[in-house]
Amino acid sequence: MDAPLLTVAPHPLLDLGCFLAQWPCPLGELPSPPWLLQLLRGEGEAPLSSDDSVRAAVRDLLRYGGYKPTGRGKPSAEYLLRAAAQGELRSINVAVDVGNAVSLHSGLPVSVVDAARTHGALRVALAERGQQYVFNPTGQVIDVSGLVCLLDEEGPCASPVKDAQRSKTAPDTVRTLQIVWGTRLLGDRTARTVAWYRELLAQLGVGALTPAAIRT
Repeated sequence: MDAPLLTVAPHPLLDLGCFLAQWPCPLGELPSPPWLLQLLRGEGEAPLSSDDSVRAAVRDLLRYGGYKPTGRGKPSAEYLLRAAAQGELRSINVAVDVGNAVSLHSGLPVSVVDAARTHGALRVALAERGQQYVFNPTGQVIDVSGLVCLLDEEGPCASPVKDAQRSKTAPDTVRTLQIVWGTRLLGDRTARTVAWYRELLAQLGVGALTPAAIRT
């Protein structure tokens, strides 16, 4: 399985964790096991837990470049925390469920992208002024000006706030790119989060590897 070239633009705060995962069969054929659903409810054993200091550091990461992480534009991990507290965090598919579980407990935003639905070379950089994308099936749009994003040759396709509809997973997805949007303000938290993430994927029978090249 060849890994795509991923380039990362210089950023004083970003501590990126990313790797590819090869699923044993299409996601539509893989139910989430009970232990994963338990983690989605904010229960079960997890090596990490979020708190106000983690949320503040993630918001500082998103603010670099001029983006305002408030209201509907706040970090995705904060949405998950609220949904779990209200009993509203639902299963989507096993790839998204494990990413959401890791994000919920670590406090770091996580993107899960269908690698086959991206186009050309991938890079992580601040979105330019006016860049935006559709993020749900109803056609709602998010303006990501100044926000650190994953971009392909068509533009931004994922971010610590919302992922683009065009690159999201589907029942036929077999290979995903996972991105943990960590910050250097939190020490080794990204490395610990990625290590746990890969452990959970191994329990699901998933082969995972780091992208072939990351240039900064």
